[in-house]
Amino acid sequence: MIKLNLKNSKLENIEKIIDIKLIKETSKKIFEKSGQGSDFLGWLDLPEKFDKIEYKKMQEVAKKLREKIEVLIVVGIGGSYLGARAADEMIRGLYPKGGCELIYVGNTISSSYTKQVLDYVENKKFGIVNISKSGTTTEPGIAFRVFENLLIKKEGTKSASELIVAVTDKSRGALKTMADAKGYQTFVIPDDIGGRFSVLTPVGIFPLLVAGVDTDAILDGAKKAMNDTKADDLTNTAYQYAAARYILHTKKGYKVETLVSYELQMQMFTEWWKQLFGESEGKDGKGLLPTSVVFSTDLHSLGQFIQEGTKGLLFETILKIKNPLLNLAIPADKDNLDGLNYLQKKSFHEVNNIALQGVVEAHANEGEIPNIILEIDEMNANAFGYLSYWFMKACAMSAYLLDVNPFNQPGVEVYKKNMFKLLGKE
Repeated sequence: MIKLNLKNSKLENIEKIIDIKLIKETSKKIFEKSGQGSDFLGWLDLPEKFDKIEYKKMQEVAKKLREKIEVLIVVGIGGSYLGARAADEMIRGLYPKGGCELIYVGNTISSSYTKQVLDYVENKKFGIVNISKSGTTTEPGIAFRVFENLLIKKEGTKSASELIVAVTDKSRGALKTMADAKGYQTFVIPDDIGGRFSVLTPVGIFPLLVAGVDTDAILDGAKKAMNDTKADDLTNTAYQYAAARYILHTKKGYKVETLVSYELQMQMFTEWWKQLFGESEGKDGKGLLPTSVVFSTDLHSLGQFIQEGTKGLLFETILKIKNPLLNLAIPADKDNLDGLNYLQKKSFHEVNNIALQGVVEAHANEGEIPNIILEIDEMNANAFGYLSYWFMKACAMSAYLLDVNPFNQPGVEVYKKNMFKLLGKE
């Protein structure tokens, strides 16, 4: 499902560079759950062992909700919204036809953005899914308040309660208490799965069900990736990718990995990827800085720096899409005033892939920048499930190779404590 190409990475003989015993020993930490943070490896077998009863209930609730609303407000920050947004945009595109519109709030404290969304849905039929383990995180907490207030004002308390769903802890926390008190339907964030690894749980699955996405296909794709990544050596492409970035970072001295997409609808996937690797590896003074670009758009800005800027700083990982969601032919023009008739027999996607090929050659050969290419066949639900699970497995391996805990985020708590103090929270 994923073709990994290291031809332009300077690591074609990767099995001769890294000790295979290290890969096997690190793999044991994952599968035997003996590494740091192993209590949060619940995602490892989730595609096979997810709660089928809860899943059926989610399908029922989502269907009823979808029939009543035009817009679903998804309240959450970080892993509580990024996975669902990445999946929805990758699968349905940026301007989907049909289905329920998903709008995301609580991922920012911007008053302008929040008020504009509030005004946008004021005269629309909308529902809310509030996603939070605790319910006390500031950004989603205050966002939920204003949208809950508007919904109650529009629909009345009883009707509004039927349009609000909480995805939260099974038995404790402020959001669980609130949902039970107000009669909101709840679904569970498993105790053994952290936010950035939670896209295959109700955190990601429920909003996607409301949107009308084929979540069965997502879970099937993830299950295939789970089975494809069980090998404890470099025949496992997820481990091969993890080993490549580990070598480029620790042996070759690169500090930054740039994930490159040639499709705008993959941009939020790259945002999810940045959280996955940044929050998992950036500890103890270690880790690559994960960044992203969209080509060819960013070739007209950052392309100059990547081609000729600071050397030995970054390497690129390219997401190559074999078949686009939609394609478009380039028309002929009888006057040919723009001189582009030489392209009239090509499609946009053909030109896009030729651009990819030309950029890889320029960056890898003249720019001397290592390039890793990951090719997937399509941008659909099955591919999203596969790709997301594959990256999670690669991330666990990559972080353990660095000897850091992939599943905690102590640094994130620092800003929260400072903000609470400045806001006067007791």
